[in-house]
Amino acid sequence: MSLEFLRPLSELQTPAKLLGVLTDIDDTLTTDGVVPDHVVAAIARLKEAGLKVVPITGRPVGWSVPFASAWPVDAIVAENGAVALRRNAEGSLDKLYQQDAQERASNFSKMQQVLEQIEATVPGATRATDSAGRECDIAVDHSEFTHLPQAQIDACVQIMRDADMNATVSSIHINGWFGEHNKLEGARWIVRELFDIDLDATLNQWVYIGDSTNDQLMFQHMPHSVGVANIERFVPQLKHLPRYVTPAERGDGFVQLVDQLLGTQN
Repeated sequence: MSLEFLRPLSELQTPAKLLGVLTDIDDTLTTDGVVPDHVVAAIARLKEAGLKVVPITGRPVGWSVPFASAWPVDAIVAENGAVALRRNAEGSLDKLYQQDAQERASNFSKMQQVLEQIEATVPGATRATDSAGRECDIAVDHSEFTHLPQAQIDACVQIMRDADMNATVSSIHINGWFGEHNKLEGARWIVRELFDIDLDATLNQWVYIGDSTNDQLMFQHMPHSVGVANIERFVPQLKHLPRYVTPAERGDGFVQLVDQLLGTQN
């Protein structure tokens, strides 16, 4: 299966009464690991148009802090829905969690044991370099600073699932965690917490954009779902595809989405 099965971005009509854009970060906003200035400017254009913007990422909350402070976003949901950062009235950041402190501490201890098992038993597997900033999940690097073959990726996922963890694969990491949260639950949670809006009741008023297998729940659930062109790498592994695809990859694809939405704003 290739991208020819997806509708081109040009066919996406801006939803009536559009409320906002939910977006992945890695390889959706980033290009070569960096969010370029023109991508941040595109986010700002969405905000200037009165729209809500919330990145939802598998990255750790510690990694997300400088971006939640600098980017013109309403919040960043990190660690696949477990924790969020939002700017408060004083200009500093509040940290919101879906699990209480006792549950987080218990889960953290168990997750470290699983991570040690993976590193000891899966050849080439090593924890992600951003692991120090993680509070609610673990991550194994498969494509950021190393390359793991698919068989080793599958082995890491299986070890996590054998430990009764959730496991998902982003464009760069294999993430595992305990709890019911995921990107979709994180989106529902933050939209309710920040805006007092029921995401499921307003699905047609949101757009989601992403690039990999850990975006599948969002692709499946969101009527207006978009993949940046580099999603082609993951198409063979996707059970649920986005409805539309951008011509360009990564951050440039995100900018194309913003141009499409604002060029036909209802």
